[in-house]
Amino acid sequence: MRLVLYTGKGGVGKTTTAAATAVAASQRGRRTLVASADAAHSLGDVFERRLSADPIELAPGLDAIEIDARVETQRHWGRIRDFLVELLTHQGLDAVVAEELALLPGAEEVTTLLAVEELAEAGRYDLIVVDCAPTDSTLRLVTLPDVAHRALRVLLPLFRAVSGVATPIARHLVSVPLPGSEVFRDAEEFLYGQLRRLQQRITHESTSVRLVVTPERMVIDEARRAWTELSLFEVGCDAVIMNRLLPKDAAEEAFFREWGRLQEDRRREVEELFAPLPVLAAPLAPDEVTGIARLAEHGARIFAGVAPDALLSTAARVRFSRDGESYLAMVPLPGADPARLDVVKLDDELTITSGLRRRMLKLPRRIAPLSLASAKLDGPTLVVRFARPASGTEAV
Repeated sequence: MRLVLYTGKGGVGKTTTAAATAVAASQRGRRTLVASADAAHSLGDVFERRLSADPIELAPGLDAIEIDARVETQRHWGRIRDFLVELLTHQGLDAVVAEELALLPGAEEVTTLLAVEELAEAGRYDLIVVDCAPTDSTLRLVTLPDVAHRALRVLLPLFRAVSGVATPIARHLVSVPLPGSEVFRDAEEFLYGQLRRLQQRITHESTSVRLVVTPERMVIDEARRAWTELSLFEVGCDAVIMNRLLPKDAAEEAFFREWGRLQEDRRREVEELFAPLPVLAAPLAPDEVTGIARLAEHGARIFAGVAPDALLSTAARVRFSRDGESYLAMVPLPGADPARLDVVKLDDELTITSGLRRRMLKLPRRIAPLSLASAKLDGPTLVVRFARPASGTEAV
């Protein structure tokens, strides 16, 4: 089962691109679902149909769904949230504020993706296309499983151990709300079941993100940063869709000639910046691209010569190797800014911070006792060298 997620800066046309991809794939015989994970839910507007939280058939082999984040959050996080709200209100917080604080940052986004995982697991579709929220929310969505899994893995057993001893006595001595067994059960299922499966799904080689850009400086820069941060968490990107390019005939007109030249320069720049990712061109349409027929035409232009559900590029993964007496960790970080990069080793984990994202990478047993000797960017790859035995924390 193929999973493709579309993201980009707000207003670049990612919803239209996702819808056109789904239509094109379904017309080539692929059982396709297109899902909206964006709270704005403009997917129905693009299809000129009213969508719901259940899949609706739009055409033979094509279904669409607008996932309700509130419903999914209640289903996956409800009892945990209810306990946290009770605890926070007991401490004197306003109920509305307590409800906001009780949500794990990014919980709504990640529970939305959990709904996608369940649809993928059901096996009804060959391809699921997800119209994601703008770039920052998408980055939080795809990186949260890794971050939350590591945090909760430590806190949950500790909380359970303390509570298991203290709760029977504490219930008679204090009025502070204490978690029941159902809260732990839900937390463990969320941690060890749902988040683990979701992490495996979004890092699987059959899943990829496609970045939608327009020929504008800020849009391109944001997409470039997103590619770096997605690569840090081994979430593969397989293509860039360059949207709203002037058709060749229009670009040759005197009035648009300078604009056409600028767009051509930006197109070449995108091809260089995002190499080896393929850059697919989507020309500016004469009117809004809505409805099945226009989306089919738009999809045919984007995917001329390639299958819309194909894996258009294979992303690099974290690799470990031996180099004489040293060991190397090679982490894909295309486009990383050395000034915003920090690498630290603590015990058996390597912590890599790039911009606003941080990943804690568990080291193999042979490497864990060694010290961090150096870390440097070699093209699109961060190469970390480990050498002689050491203790404590090393930073580069």
